[in-house]
Amino acid sequence: MDFPQDFLWGSATAAYQVEGAYNEDGKGESIWDHFSNSEISPVAHKETGNTACDHYHHFREDVALMKEMGLKSYRFSIAWTRIFPNGTGEINQKGLDFYSDLVDELIKAGIEPLVTLFHWDYPQALAEKGAWENDESPEWFAEYTKAVVRRLSDRVRYWITFNEPQCFIGLGYEIGVHAPGEKHPEDDIIRMTANVLRAHGRAVTAIRENAVLPPKIGIAPTGDCFLPKDETEAGIEEARRLSFRFRKGFIAYSNSWWFDPIFLGKFSDETIENFGGRLPDFTDSEWASISQKLDFLGFNAYQATPDNTPGSGYDRNAYQGSPMTQVGWAVTPDALYWSARFMYERYKMPILITENGFAGLDWVFEDGKVHDTARIDFLSRYLKGVRRALAEGIPVIGYTVWSLMDNFEWSAGYDPRFGLIYVDYRTLKRTVKDSGYWYSGIIKSNGKALDD
Repeated sequence: MDFPQDFLWGSATAAYQVEGAYNEDGKGESIWDHFSNSEISPVAHKETGNTACDHYHHFREDVALMKEMGLKSYRFSIAWTRIFPNGTGEINQKGLDFYSDLVDELIKAGIEPLVTLFHWDYPQALAEKGAWENDESPEWFAEYTKAVVRRLSDRVRYWITFNEPQCFIGLGYEIGVHAPGEKHPEDDIIRMTANVLRAHGRAVTAIRENAVLPPKIGIAPTGDCFLPKDETEAGIEEARRLSFRFRKGFIAYSNSWWFDPIFLGKFSDETIENFGGRLPDFTDSEWASISQKLDFLGFNAYQATPDNTPGSGYDRNAYQGSPMTQVGWAVTPDALYWSARFMYERYKMPILITENGFAGLDWVFEDGKVHDTARIDFLSRYLKGVRRALAEGIPVIGYTVWSLMDNFEWSAGYDPRFGLIYVDYRTLKRTVKDSGYWYSGIIKSNGKALDD
């Protein structure tokens, strides 16, 4: 089956990872500014996002490269503290001006803006008031959302409330390897979850009430995707069960923990069995807000979930010498097909692959080019999984490569390179990699070049 003519071929970044200009034009401090600049920062080489790719000053150059590659969409996030330096209160117009100028540049280049409202850079001023544990946090997020939507929605149609709540709650507050580097007991995690879900609902309402263009709204979690041991009915059912299972001891990473309240308006039976009265006591109006209808389900997928075999040093998706990316993730192309299928079967929503990509050890060759054949092979294999999903009638509306350019990869610093564009962090020179030109050909042919 062919890809739809209006398929959203795109790429993505996040504000803290690329923008730099961390204290310019009135921007306030985020938890990632605070965390990565602290003496106890666990980030590799003590690196920070203070400059990153300096996208803040180079965005026009970057959009020109997007246009050169033929991108149909660009997913980026808003830095909350560029809009509200203290998280709430007085709006910083220079921050809104930056994103407005970026949107104008994208539209001029024929590229659809996909705006993510929160990609982990929570305001430090609000973190000092309890962050997501504070029951006022949904209102703070709604106020911020309203300000952004009122400024950009005359040109922006696609909105994503949260990126990977599994990670910013699980890694930031449950095991403490990401900002703000805290480790909270389970009851705190449940309370934070409740407020993130409330904030999502409040944001959806704020978008629909304030948008100028008819909005298309989604959310972009990540999570488990188990591959069937074989494609028998029993093998598929077991993989489906595991993909939505309740995760004891690391609850924030369960798909059903987030998706079921948002798309089904309830907690899963397994979740209720494990937590019962400890679960948030949402009112009927809160449930209605949390589960109000969205337009698509975003999903970030890089690899199938490791399926550890007792007594073995490898999981079922890996073996001695098996293909791995620079960050140690198994190359499992079927992950996009099965994640799209399982998500659609359970939630009946159009699917947008909001992140998928390859971390490599790239460099500029003597000929001045970046020859990243492994990334090309990776993307080709994964895209064939998307095509299989489409052939079976699963409505996948777009595919987004992580990432547009090499960038600050959180606690891993700048060592992993995910980009279609190489960034020399010493000079900030951009070089489109071979994969960027290859992806351009895929887009131009609307996927037909996958068979070349």
